[in-house]
Amino acid sequence: MTDPDAKDVRALRKWLTAARPWALPASTMPVAFGASLAVTVAESPLRTGWFILSLLAMVVLHTAANMLSDVFDFRRGLDRDVTPVSGALVRGWLRPGAVAAAAGVLFAVGSGLGLTLAHLAGRTLLYIGGAGVIIGLFYTFLKSRALGDLAVFLNFGILGALGSWVVQTGRFSWLPVVWTVPMALLVSAILHANNWRDIPTDSGRGVRTVASILGDRGSEIYYGFLIFAPFVLVLAMTLAPRLAGVPGRPMPWSFLTVFLVFPQALGLWGRARRRRSPRQPLDFVVLDGATARFNLTFGLMCTLALWLDFLIGKLM
Repeated sequence: MTDPDAKDVRALRKWLTAARPWALPASTMPVAFGASLAVTVAESPLRTGWFILSLLAMVVLHTAANMLSDVFDFRRGLDRDVTPVSGALVRGWLRPGAVAAAAGVLFAVGSGLGLTLAHLAGRTLLYIGGAGVIIGLFYTFLKSRALGDLAVFLNFGILGALGSWVVQTGRFSWLPVVWTVPMALLVSAILHANNWRDIPTDSGRGVRTVASILGDRGSEIYYGFLIFAPFVLVLAMTLAPRLAGVPGRPMPWSFLTVFLVFPQALGLWGRARRRRSPRQPLDFVVLDGATARFNLTFGLMCTLALWLDFLIGKLM
């Protein structure tokens, strides 16, 4: 089924729909967090040009992965019906071959940007960026084998922050890996919300996702874990090293400000629990978009917490 008004849609809107820019904060927020962590904790001078280049590379590679995933889903018959969250292929706005070609170009451009950064920042970034590109290229394969959640957890969470840290500091550290886990879980929550909604079509086409394996009830529990565990982890990483002598650098007290957005997580949980309600049928359909907005808010709070602690330290 295609959109009958496809001929009247401007080319820019078609390609923006294919690119899914609303999803980009999921990948760019860890880059901002990793750079902020390098400046505020490692006291590295901010390399502004390199930071902008890092953001650009992530945007290009994420867009390429989005497009390639849409082509895969469309050709497998997973996305056929037009809904409020449909992409350009389902609506008949673009041809699969054109989108696949655009994805290939973007992967090449993103890889070129990554190689430039690796030349500037060192070989460590080459390994991190190479792993990210490989995961992006094989994302559709991983997604159909219940590894999509892990793929986005790594690519648009851990690797994004770690790579950004290395760009600024020139060295590897476990700190950005550990401190980015709460944000990375929310990136997985975005994908899970999408896959949870698509259980009927994915299962019918033989595609195994974590959601299709868990089923509806199991997916509800898993979604709750993904949106609430970040708060538990922030609390643990703030208190445990101080109170229980757990090895590792404690998160600054300022990170507890993330609990200001806890009501937003409760709102998402309510949407998920009301998924069968006839009064608000679109609440569940657009749960992935709502989760993406929450991920952005949570990531901004974490990044602001770093700068708040940094400024307090400068004033004291």
